[in-house]
Amino acid sequence: MKLTTKCDVEAESAFVFRELADFDGWERAAMRRGAEVVRINAMSDGGPNGGAGVVPGVTWETRFRYDDKAWAVTVRLDRIAPDTALALTGTSRLADARIEIDVMELSGLRTRLLVRLDIKPKTVAARIYVQSLRLVRSRVERSFAQRVAQLGAEIESQQRAARSAGL
Repeated sequence: MKLTTKCDVEAESAFVFRELADFDGWERAAMRRGAEVVRINAMSDGGPNGGAGVVPGVTWETRFRYDDKAWAVTVRLDRIAPDTALALTGTSRLADARIEIDVMELSGLRTRLLVRLDIKPKTVAARIYVQSLRLVRSRVERSFAQRVAQLGAEIESQQRAARSAGL
C-alpha cells in the first residue's frame, strides 16, 4: 500500500530538515510514549552530513505496543541528502515499510514536505490487514495527511520559538 501527501510549513527549509533529522529527539519522543529504542550502531562519522554527521546505515531496534499487540521493528536510515531528503526502512516479521521525505524550499520562510510511505506485507495475515485498509483508503489517506500536517505545525511552532529566543 502506497500513501503520499504533502504539507507546506512556514519555516526555513534548513530548520525543517534539522528537525526531521534530529534522531536523538525522535528516540526520546518514542521512549516517552513507552517504546524501547536501542541504537545498534554508530550514528556519526564526525562530518557534516545531514543533521549532525548522521550517516546512512544507522539502525535502531524498537519494541512497542500498538493495538494491544507487542511489536518489534528494526528501523534503518537508508539515505540522507543534506537539507533535502531522508529515507528510512522499517522491518518487522509481518511487513516492511519505507518512508521517504523530501524537503523543498518554496521561499525563504516556506518549505514543502513531500512524504511517501510504502507498506509491503510479508504474511497472509498482514496482506489481509493491508487489503482491509485499502477498503477504507480515503480515511487512511486523510489520517496520514493529518499526521504529516501535525508534524508540520509542530515544526512551525519550534521555528517560531527559536526565532523569539533569538536563535
